[in-house]
Amino acid sequence: AQPGHTQDGGQDTSFRWQCVDQPIGKLLFRRFLEGAPAFAAAGALWSEIEAFEQCEDAEREASAKRLRSRFFTPGGSEHCGFLSAAAAAPPAG
Repeated sequence: AQPGHTQDGGQDTSFRWQCVDQPIGKLLFRRFLEGAPAFAAAGALWSEIEAFEQCEDAEREASAKRLRSRFFTPGGSEHCGFLSAAAAAPPAG
């Protein structure tokens, strides 16, 4: 694993370590996203991507289509316009 940014105590302060790897940090950050109207779609997207990663192979294509429609398509119910065009593009191949 690559070390993150550190402060004087050598403590990892990277976003990934604090908000993804640490359970309490992840919970608090997710609550923050869900509680702020401007960030609610980002919180929902994060939850749905985690659910997608856990779904069965047979369900992945349908799940991916729902994700694209809901979050990546302009006019989608929770369109995440802050994502780059590359992030929102369907996978090649």
